[in-house]
Amino acid sequence: MDIQDKKNKQVRLFDEFPGIDTQAWESKITEDLKGADYEKKLIWKTNEGFAVKPYYRAEDLSPLNGQVDLLPGQFPYLRGTKPTGNDWRICQSIDTASITEANHQAVEAIEKGATAVSLNASGVKSASDADNLLKNIDLSKVWVNLNSASSYNELLGYLNSKQLDEAYLTFDFDPISYALLKGNFHTSEKEDMAEAAALLKNAVGKIPHLRGITVNAHFFHNAGATLTQELGYSLAAGNEYLATLTSNGLSIDEVAPKIIFTFATGSNYFMEIAKLRAARMLWARIVEQYNPKNECSAKMRIHSVTANWNKTIYDPYVNVLRSTTEAMSAALGGADMITVLPFDYVYKDADGFSQRIARNQQIILKEESSLDKVADPAAGSYYVENLTASMADAAWKIFLETEEAGGMIASVKAGTVQQKVAESAKKRRDDVATRKMVLLGTNQYPNLGENMLEKIQVTEEEEVEANDPVPAFKTMDTFRAADEFEDLRLATEIYEMEEGKRPVVFLLTIGNLAMRKARAGFSTNFFGVAGYKVIDNAGFGSVIEGVNAALSANPDIVVICSSDEEYVEIAPEVSSALKAAKENIQVVVAGYPKDIIESLKAAGVDEFIHVRTNVLETLYAFQQKLGVML
Repeated sequence: MDIQDKKNKQVRLFDEFPGIDTQAWESKITEDLKGADYEKKLIWKTNEGFAVKPYYRAEDLSPLNGQVDLLPGQFPYLRGTKPTGNDWRICQSIDTASITEANHQAVEAIEKGATAVSLNASGVKSASDADNLLKNIDLSKVWVNLNSASSYNELLGYLNSKQLDEAYLTFDFDPISYALLKGNFHTSEKEDMAEAAALLKNAVGKIPHLRGITVNAHFFHNAGATLTQELGYSLAAGNEYLATLTSNGLSIDEVAPKIIFTFATGSNYFMEIAKLRAARMLWARIVEQYNPKNECSAKMRIHSVTANWNKTIYDPYVNVLRSTTEAMSAALGGADMITVLPFDYVYKDADGFSQRIARNQQIILKEESSLDKVADPAAGSYYVENLTASMADAAWKIFLETEEAGGMIASVKAGTVQQKVAESAKKRRDDVATRKMVLLGTNQYPNLGENMLEKIQVTEEEEVEANDPVPAFKTMDTFRAADEFEDLRLATEIYEMEEGKRPVVFLLTIGNLAMRKARAGFSTNFFGVAGYKVIDNAGFGSVIEGVNAALSANPDIVVICSSDEEYVEIAPEVSSALKAAKENIQVVVAGYPKDIIESLKAAGVDEFIHVRTNVLETLYAFQQKLGVML
């Protein structure tokens, strides 16, 4: 072939490789599994109710019915609401109720890169207060989210003196979430929804960029809901606002653009990306049923906040890693605004350092990683596109079930939503307790030398406000997954402060080298999450040597670390010798030699710890036995 022929020939690299159909891949996988169960080994059954395969191909895009071919900015906005780029607002959350301090922090945050701020408006009681809170903040350039106001209509009245036609404002007005968390409406269902209608009517034609209603989907996430519950119930809440407000004299084009959804973004990286993509698509389809005159009315506006549910007091710098991946998911999923919560806010008021870190996490994702340059970078990924379709399908079923039950408010009053979320929360709590879900530094791989008790800022328990409603139905409670493990460890720190020592665990390592080392590592990790002092050893040549060393250390717990085959002789001898010398000592076997469990119990072994153990329940029982009360 001469040079000209080579120039004229279009060379495709992969043309040299034959295509392989799905059946061929499946046959090869089955062969490599060597008889192992395909479903159990390779299929991931998610908490959201659908299965995730080990690989995806082009044929798996079919559930989206060609919507992946749409461009960003095109209805139904699966690929985002922005036709070009992927810019978002960097939001700094400022919690203080002090108007002067909040303004100071907000101005400083804006100077250092924030393009949005969330402010506590509970102290705004006059136009002067509003002016002072927003002093030196250019509302035409910086998006301001206002929360905790006693009356958002009054707050809007206070703001009337400002030039609001170019202002970017969000009000955290959400009667449905209030009812979920408090067990009743602020005043009444009728009056609260009437206030929502009045709020939007007062803003029509005056504040084009106002988002007067917030659907706080993050409460579902932080109450232990699945991602599909968070999405399905928030869509139902949004639809409740659409139906109620359009029946109060407002058009769909006046209502839908005034709603913003605040989602929590957790650490399930690809699922969170898919959640936001599915959310936009489903919301567009809901709004479409109201026949808007302007297609843009169907655009969902998304404020993403890093999840509270998975953050920890212990090893708090891990929270930086968690929230970074969460911010990435939110950005790649196409959020319009992102708030990264400071890594230390779960145990103290965020300071300038932690606020700066939170802000800079987003700045780096923009300026160094360029995540704001490409619209919908996840598009075309067979995996993410299929996750999006699965997420949309599962969430839509929850939405339809809620609508068939009379809508979101009716379901909240009946307690159905709260019950479903509570069931999911229990499953997730159990996963944390058994370490199926790992919270690094808390229920797995603890920093044994870390103390956090003195770092926690103790605040007086919040009193029930005089105007809080009397609960009329079940509430939905938010929590952190680490709460119960942290209670165990903090109780240990308190015990040390009062008694001058911590419970001591002695690892009596003996026999098979590989097994004793593996089980010693497991045991150190197991008791370390309760904050116990763990004494490891290189290994003992005989039982008597190990027992004498253990008694010299005066431990509360002795863990025998060996192999199942050796336990039949070693464990009874160790247990008898220890109990004879110290009656109340706790003897534990690392492992579960099921054929000799009963005989070992009879010989004095108190507990067995292994990978299927409910770590939380077992450690709680040890706390009770050792007098480390919770």
